[in-house]
Amino acid sequence: MRITISGKAGSGKSTVAKLLSQRLGLEHYSIGDLMRVMANEKGISLLELNRLAEKDKSIDIELDSKLRQLGKAKDNFVVDGRLTAFFIPNADVRVLLDADDDVRAGRILKDRRQQEKNSSLQETLENIKKREESEKKRYQKYYKVDYLDKKLYNYVIDTTKLNPLQVVEKITGFVSTKQKSL
Repeated sequence: MRITISGKAGSGKSTVAKLLSQRLGLEHYSIGDLMRVMANEKGISLLELNRLAEKDKSIDIELDSKLRQLGKAKDNFVVDGRLTAFFIPNADVRVLLDADDDVRAGRILKDRRQQEKNSSLQETLENIKKREESEKKRYQKYYKVDYLDKKLYNYVIDTTKLNPLQVVEKITGFVSTKQKSL
């Protein structure tokens, strides 16, 4: 079973993917974690890495290559990242998570991701918007894809009013339905 989890920053991708992989006994991979490691190694913020990636395609090429290879080499996993459904189109379940902008900013601020240096809800929201605009430009330029295009997915969930376990329950139910139809 190959499961991709995509969505905007703060929609719950990483948290849900980790919980789902534990629930289903599958390996978990995270593109966001790889990006944070990359940014940390370069001594820059995630937003700065995104801006750098607008000019230096090698950053995206490295990440995207790892994602493509995962889709070809592995069978039982959950992976979270913006372009997972695009690079692993043969995934059995391709989930898009969405949530209200203020809720997403609040989650990120609460998480207090050290590399992202957000001090207020407003600053967090502004940083999210800048990051999303940067990613949107790159994905359009490099791949001519909008990762928010619902045609890429076979399951879409609004997580605004749901906790991570409720989202996992919804996905688990969908996975069960998919397995019965195979």
